[in-house]
Amino acid sequence: WWPCLPLYMRWSAQAMPRTAEAQAFLAAHGGTGLAPLAGAIGDVLQQKGRCVVGLDGMAAAGKTTAAALLCRAFGGACVHMDDFFLPPALRTPQRLAQPGGNVHYERFAEEVAPALRLGQAFCYGVFDCSRMALAGTRAVPAAPLTVVEGAYSLHPFFSTGLYDVRAYYAISPEAQKARILARNGPAALCAFEGKWIPMENAYAAAFGIRESCGVLLQAQPGGAQGQHV
Repeated sequence: WWPCLPLYMRWSAQAMPRTAEAQAFLAAHGGTGLAPLAGAIGDVLQQKGRCVVGLDGMAAAGKTTAAALLCRAFGGACVHMDDFFLPPALRTPQRLAQPGGNVHYERFAEEVAPALRLGQAFCYGVFDCSRMALAGTRAVPAAPLTVVEGAYSLHPFFSTGLYDVRAYYAISPEAQKARILARNGPAALCAFEGKWIPMENAYAAAFGIRESCGVLLQAQPGGAQGQHV
């Protein structure tokens, strides 16, 4: 926690851009389809002054890009679920058989959730998949907007009462396959189709993740289309 202390001072109490200004920023940067989510964020900011978003969804739908755009539009910070990859010591058959067991949800509940609930700055450990171990920390300031993005971000182990806005980002199987192939290559596509995507789908189905969200986004070849329900 000590390395994070300067962040409390650094985040100034600047006025948040109005939702219309944020929408204009998104439109100018290819994020028109994020308008429903931006609207929901703007509503919460107007009411509470700060907003915590959980952005879950399917692989390659565009969650990381969307979170970055939203944080730039409103002034905010991101937490990435990829940083909570399950370490080797916990990767038992029993654990991986659990819906949502493929993420270190205990560490998220310990290192991230308490500070998010209090609106405080914090640091958390970053898992490096190339080393299969924790490698450094990431500092998250006490921002008006915090977006937790990635598959498993709405895991019920820690998400109850944590988020002001819950969003789910979907993508068609055809577009998903094309994006993963272009981004990660043929070998990775086989791993996604044989392992990661089925695990994410099982988690979403077991916990009704999509149905629990107030904002639904659907990725399209040219961008994203959203529906705020």
